[in-house]
Amino acid sequence: MDDRGLAADGTVAREGALDRVPAAFTPVVDAARARIAAAFSGGRLHSAYLYGSVPRGSAIPGVSDLDMLIALRDEPADADLATAKAIGAELDRGFPQIQGAGILVDGTRALLSERERYDDGFFVACLCTPLLGEDLARYLPRYRPTGRIARDTNGDLAAVLMRWSARAAESTTADARLALSRTVARRIVRTGFTLIMPAWGGWTSDLYRSAALFGHYYPERSRQMRIAAATARTPTSDPEVIGMLIDDLGPWLAAEHTAVHGAKKPHR
Repeated sequence: MDDRGLAADGTVAREGALDRVPAAFTPVVDAARARIAAAFSGGRLHSAYLYGSVPRGSAIPGVSDLDMLIALRDEPADADLATAKAIGAELDRGFPQIQGAGILVDGTRALLSERERYDDGFFVACLCTPLLGEDLARYLPRYRPTGRIARDTNGDLAAVLMRWSARAAESTTADARLALSRTVARRIVRTGFTLIMPAWGGWTSDLYRSAALFGHYYPERSRQMRIAAATARTPTSDPEVIGMLIDDLGPWLAAEHTAVHGAKKPHR
């Protein structure tokens, strides 16, 4: 992989691997593998994946989350979502090296569908590390850092901002504002990066690097994006920071992203 996250053929290289998992996180990854295999037995499980800082090798004990995707052979039912949530809660309680465990659950038909080819498909093929079962990436194309990926992964920020505004109005406690600031900041930085990704010609999931790269193209918004990256790592309950992200940087970014790459069509 080169410095721009690309393979030799110019396509986006898969960013994680099991041999990059830091030693401190090996026990929780092993436990996750065992619990998922046991909970979704009987041939229902197609595959499971890690994503985020743990398989990238940049996770910090006591700070980082454990993020996973479970792909079922059929569409998930409510009971499957509840099972995944229970596994995540159990891992969070049992392993202090993670700050939380989040598990997405989806069906293979949806993940491999044409409508998700440049959103969930890109996510699986480039950002997910196989943990169990057959790798769905074998059925997906090689991806280049294009405007299509930018649009399909992050072209719906305007709709998300509306939900965040409502959530901000309801966040009356410091803990609620901390959680909101982290969610908002992460998405803002990732959307900012995909805005400039095709022009830069590469891929990174590093939030600080994403913010720095964004600043080269939009220096007038660089300071705000650096604040967003810092908030993603160290959340804040400060209403002014949250307001800046949701009411100022966010709307500008949503409009600019749509102007450059187009709006994402509603999928599911």
